[in-house]
Amino acid sequence: MFNNAGITGPNKNSILDYTKSDMEKIVGVNLVGPFLGTKHAARVMIPAGRGCIISTSSTAAVSAGIASHGYTCTKHAVVGLTKNTAFELGRFGIRVNCVSPHGVSTPLATGFVNMTNEEFEGLIASVSNLKGVILKAEDVANAVLYLASDDAKYVSGQNLVVTEGSRSVIRALMCSKYNNGCGYVVQWLVVVLYFYVSRKVLINLLSST
Repeated sequence: MFNNAGITGPNKNSILDYTKSDMEKIVGVNLVGPFLGTKHAARVMIPAGRGCIISTSSTAAVSAGIASHGYTCTKHAVVGLTKNTAFELGRFGIRVNCVSPHGVSTPLATGFVNMTNEEFEGLIASVSNLKGVILKAEDVANAVLYLASDDAKYVSGQNLVVTEGSRSVIRALMCSKYNNGCGYVVQWLVVVLYFYVSRKVLINLLSST
């Protein structure tokens, strides 16, 4: 069973602009959808004593500031649902996992940022940690096929993150270049500065002991 339906919701960066109806709509698709899919798949798989359930999450579930509040919340929730149901259903021989892809040029993604496939892939490639490779939909499909195969027969309750090693900077650059906003860029710089200062403080403390 593969729960792969999802929407991005409105492209609103501020929680002040995000409405209750915005949140309810995206929760209804991105979270309630996988919940129902998992529930009814389990209903069939439990009597069989075996099965595999996979859901699509996102790198927004493991990084902050790269998607809207609604999208981020629902993808975090998919990971939680995956882990909880894996714990429950393991005794019936059912494996439950999810996959969290990075920036893939799909109609959903390009429509969200109003770009062509070439523009979107060019943006991702320009800030990618792994040069010479562009993530394609078939790469995500291969990750899902692995989780569904016997090669992953002892893998359950896992979130397979499909990324090249850097996650948080993409949304910041997109906001800065295409949305005329600097909020996410500022957040990113603050995080970098925080860790730099923390490291210096720790080194000084260790040196003084």
